[in-house]
Amino acid sequence: MKETDLRELFTAFAAERQALCDRHVAGAAVVGHYDFNNAYQYVIAREETHLQWLADALAGCGAEEPVATDMIPVPAVGKVKGKAEVTAYSAVIEDDARRLGVFIERWTAPVAGLSHSRHRTMLQVILGESREHQRLFEQAASGFEDVLGRRTGGVERQGVVLSTRWVE
Repeated sequence: MKETDLRELFTAFAAERQALCDRHVAGAAVVGHYDFNNAYQYVIAREETHLQWLADALAGCGAEEPVATDMIPVPAVGKVKGKAEVTAYSAVIEDDARRLGVFIERWTAPVAGLSHSRHRTMLQVILGESREHQRLFEQAASGFEDVLGRRTGGVERQGVVLSTRWVE
């Protein structure tokens, strides 16, 4: 693969990856259910690592980090009262799972065709972790609350995560 082709592939991959990460940040702002929001925080942290890997690879190719594509809209969430209803966030979480599936499907073949083994392996790790994130979102959308593990002590879930971190 020529240097220009590799640069184009990295740029397109990174732009789409950034758009999905931005969408997950926006999704986390509306998904108030504690366990589901924790899953979003986990996914976002890994995606930020992926984006750093991609930035380093782009710099190695002499390319700049791309600007993310247009902001992906977040499906509307109705008013949630008190205890976060599991199904209240299904549309948002299902949309994230679906979009990750499209991303994985779009990039699996081009990544497999890379001749540079280090770059191919890095992108395959990103796709593999994206598949794991898709699975987390699918479980959450189905109503499974213990996405990242079981609560200890049988403590009942209550309340919601605030959409903004600092409220005065």
